Parts: sequence; C-alpha cells; structure tokens
Amino acid sequence: MKILFISIMAGLLSLFGGDLHLFSVPNANGKYNASVVEKALEANGFVISGNSEMNEPFMKQFQQSDFTAFNLLTVFHKKYAASLVKAHPDGGIFVPMGVGIYQRKGDKELHVSVLSAQAQKKIAGFDAPEFALIEKEILATLNKTLPKAKHTFSETSLPAQGPLLSRFVRPSDALSWKNDKEEVEMMIENGLKPAGFVMSNFTDFQSELSANGAESPFDFYDTYSICKLKVIYTVAKTRPEAAAFAPCTLMVYKKKDADEMVMGFPGVYNWMSSSRVEDADAKSVLMQAQKDFEQVLKSATE
Repeated sequence: MKILFISIMAGLLSLFGGDLHLFSVPNANGKYNASVVEKALEANGFVISGNSEMNEPFMKQFQQSDFTAFNLLTVFHKKYAASLVKAHPDGGIFVPMGVGIYQRKGDKELHVSVLSAQAQKKIAGFDAPEFALIEKEILATLNKTLPKAKHTFSETSLPAQGPLLSRFVRPSDALSWKNDKEEVEMMIENGLKPAGFVMSNFTDFQSELSANGAESPFDFYDTYSICKLKVIYTVAKTRPEAAAFAPCTLMVYKKKDADEMVMGFPGVYNWMSSSRVEDADAKSVLMQAQKDFEQVLKSATE
C-alpha cells in the first residue's frame, strides 16, 4: 500500500513539476551520506556500478569546493534493467543511471537527485513499463532510507536546445563484429583522455543479460560511465541537482540480427533543459563536452 501511494504521489507531482526527483533530508549531524544510500539501494535489487566521491578531485584540480559532500552513484536494477534493454536496446543509456548526492557547506540538509521515469521516456524517445517500475523501487528505497526527507520535483524543464539522445551507428556484421568491437573500444578509450574525459567505470552488461542461462539478443552490450570533472564542478556551482546526469552513460551494442553497431549517450541538452542550466560558464563547458564526445564517437564510426 505504501509503494502504491508513493507511485500515485510521484505521478501527481510529475504533472506540476520537472524532470528530477529531489529529496532533502535534515543532516546537520552527518547521519546520512552516499554510503547509506548505496547500501540501501544494493539491499533492494540495485547493482551499484560506482560511487564516485567528487570533493577530493574538486580540491585537487580546482583547490576549492562548495560542498561538504558530493557523490555520484551509478546504479541499475538487476531485474528490470535487463528486461528494459532486451525490449528496447537504447534503454542502455540508463544502465547505469545516476543518483546525485550532495550537501553544500553551511547547508544543514543532504540532497539527493534522480531522474523521473517520465524524463527517461522523453530522453530515450520511447515508453517502457520498466521506467516506472525502476522509479517505484528507487523512490521506495529513498523514502524508507531517508524517512524525514522532503520529496519534491525540480522546476519545469526548459525547452531543449538540441537532441536529447546522441546516437551513432557503425556498419558491422556477423563476421567482423569482434574485430570492430576491439577497434571501437580502442578508439573510444584513446579519444576520451585527450579531451579531458574520465571513464569512472565499465559495465559488461552482456553478462547480466545472459545470466542463469538466459539468451541475450546481443552479440555484446557494454556501457561506459564517462565524466568530465570541469563540467561537474562548473555546473554544480549553480545546479548541483544536475548530478543525476553524471557520469554520462555511453552504450555500445550490437544485436545478433543486425548489421550495425550502435553507440549513444544522453546529450548535454538534457542537463541544460531538465536542470535549467542558464549560467554562461556552465553552458559553455557543457557544449564543449558535447562537441568533444561527439567527435570521439564520429571517429569510431568513420
């Protein structure tokens, strides 16, 4: 009954709010942190791909941080993520999905941000029941773990200034895909570092899709969690809730019955739209990141 109530409330709130679920919980004593949220999600059907603490790299690169806590969790639901990707391959842009956890200096509350199911549908360009199922599970976990938290939605999103899903295709067939995969992996990894990107983790999702003897519809399915420290640091100055988009998930897959390899990621236009990023410096670093990331993938498809 409680989960049903949470789902109904989430649906009602989404009619009037934006794309991000926001939780704010009293935390003057530091009781709540990213590890608490991580353990709760892990105990409730989610796989934790990564828990990236950002304050140390902020201090190392910029000698300053506005936060006492800033973590980027990347997670996926073990059951529903596999079901989503098998039915809708491009759903891998949310495998894993981001959970932003942050507390500003002087703020007595810890904040958590996560994308709504409605926003995920909008970004992916299709509807799927798994979006709502995953949302229900993550909201139930957060409400149970942060019982005194206030749950709201972000402000209504701004009009998108570009494609929400950046997608690239490279020809590949049953005879060449293994060599193509190795070449693409090398080009992506070699292209990221010079542009200032960091791969925070890699997920061989094929192993999840074929777990317990299940048949995967793919020859391979990989996802990369990619971030650029300057982007996260600059955007967080004015819109820390955008942490729900970081790290960015890059999907790379080939279906068994297809003669092509697909690569794609949620574009930075989501950050600017859903998180209402209007600061000039933040928009500038985001657009440069989009340009650089696109160039890496274009090189891998040529």
